[in-house]
Amino acid sequence: MDKKKQRDLNKWLKQQSKLAKRWLMIAVGLGVVSSVFLLVQAALLASILQQLIIDHTDKYELLPHFAGLALMIALRAACSWGREIAGFKCGEEIRVYIRQLILDKLRELGPAYIKGKPAGTWATLLLEQVEDMQDFFARYLPQMSLSVLIPFVILIVVFPVNWAAGLIFLITAPLVPLFMALVGMKAADANRKNFKALQRLSGHFYDRLQSMTTIRLFNRTHAETEVLKGASEVFRTRTMDVLKIAFLSSAVLEFFTSISIAITAVYFGFSYIGELNFGHYGTGVTLFAGLFILILAPEFYQPLRDLGTFYHAKAQAVGAAESIVEFLETDITKIQSGNTLLAQPEKIEIVAHDLKVVSPEGIQLVGPISFTLASNQSTALVGPSGAGKTSLINAILGFMPYEGSLKVNGVEMKELDLTHWRKQISWIGQNPLLLHGTIRDNVTLGKHNISDSDVHAVIENAFAAEFVNQHGLDYPISDRSGGLSVGQAQRIALARAMLQNGSFWLLDEPTASLDARSEQLVMQGIEKYTESTTSLMVTHQLEPLRSVNQILVMQKGQVVQSGSYQELQQQDGLFAEMLSANLAQHNDKGNLDA
Repeated sequence: MDKKKQRDLNKWLKQQSKLAKRWLMIAVGLGVVSSVFLLVQAALLASILQQLIIDHTDKYELLPHFAGLALMIALRAACSWGREIAGFKCGEEIRVYIRQLILDKLRELGPAYIKGKPAGTWATLLLEQVEDMQDFFARYLPQMSLSVLIPFVILIVVFPVNWAAGLIFLITAPLVPLFMALVGMKAADANRKNFKALQRLSGHFYDRLQSMTTIRLFNRTHAETEVLKGASEVFRTRTMDVLKIAFLSSAVLEFFTSISIAITAVYFGFSYIGELNFGHYGTGVTLFAGLFILILAPEFYQPLRDLGTFYHAKAQAVGAAESIVEFLETDITKIQSGNTLLAQPEKIEIVAHDLKVVSPEGIQLVGPISFTLASNQSTALVGPSGAGKTSLINAILGFMPYEGSLKVNGVEMKELDLTHWRKQISWIGQNPLLLHGTIRDNVTLGKHNISDSDVHAVIENAFAAEFVNQHGLDYPISDRSGGLSVGQAQRIALARAMLQNGSFWLLDEPTASLDARSEQLVMQGIEKYTESTTSLMVTHQLEPLRSVNQILVMQKGQVVQSGSYQELQQQDGLFAEMLSANLAQHNDKGNLDA
């Protein structure tokens, strides 16, 4: 990572810290107060030893000193506890804010962009990389201030006692941050590589976990095991690189602080035997002065040592911030949204004129095309894979940018309030997305103002009552529809769409993965609810489209044919070819069943 980029990332991280400035100031303030208590503690301890050893004071006379010493220890412990709490709150506030920035950006980019990367990559970005910034805000940033303030407070007290010891502290202190910075440059680069390796491994593992059945069916388990082994080996190597640097930095810091403390101890040792006669102010070196400064010596370097320990957190945060900032600064063709509400939302008409659908990166995917989805009419969208059907649907949903004109009830999509528009849509896809929860939760999507009678009504209309009544509305469903068959899951999704009761129904291969009986039941439920609505169905099954008002045939991003089933059946073209292939496939299947 080049120095300019590293400086920019450091600047970005420090800008985020302003959001929790109050907690940051509390953490630093408690650290400074703790250092004052430390000075009193060191003075009490040195005074006790001076009076016991040199002055031969009775120990009972020193009871107030012992009580004060115990009090200082308790107060320092309380300050340390408060610092931990304040630091955690500081990190928590900033992490919540950064996660919200990522979620807002994901919502802005839309599902069309999100699907371009594995789910594991987004999970790593949103969870692990944000979490790895905690120690930077909770520990490193407060320690940066304390590593200056605490030594400064100690120097103010040490110089009037012995200027030679103060000079040793002053000269040796810069060595710690100097070598810490040298090691830290390497640490930031190692952490960046480690996060990249983790993203690749997470994305790859999650995708393969989802495709486990397919991998076994095609006998690819050994090959995928080797790929995973390679990815995990890269991650192991990167992690070990980070740990090596972390241990090296700790060793370097301990070495230089130990030398500095040793020099101070040697100075006082030679002063006591009369070999060195400087540093004091004419009164000679007393036991009190020597003990007081030697007790403070480790504490003088401790903030710098702690900073060195937490410097690894900085390198970790910079490595994590690189991917986050890069994502947040993603330059795409933005999806425009206005605040115009639909007039007469109970009747939907969609008109496209010279419509071009483009990807977030600005690449044209569909168009120019023109069509009309008339109010209360059914339309089917057919075509081979890669024809642009999904891109067109994403544009209609407001998830893809476009050029030209795309109007809903006479209002340009770019001017629509997209949230209001999507509330008018009932959507059913070919892979029903059921969440971890009960059947009731999945039908209502967590809405609490819906009665059980309404839920039972849509379940009945979706032909799902046969198994829902058996299990009950509180039957638990695990992630990815676990506990239900594909047909049952699709009927739950249909019930959910019925409860939404949108005036525009969007059906994306709703019966693609169903058996004949489930397909028939789902289609009956759909037809019942879409009779008086505008609907658009994407399908490869052409035979059931005889009752559809309009069919749009797409190929290579263009609408190459349009008309009713009867009209297209009699024309030469792509629809006729697809229909012949469809019928041949059904005949082959019928022969196999026979």
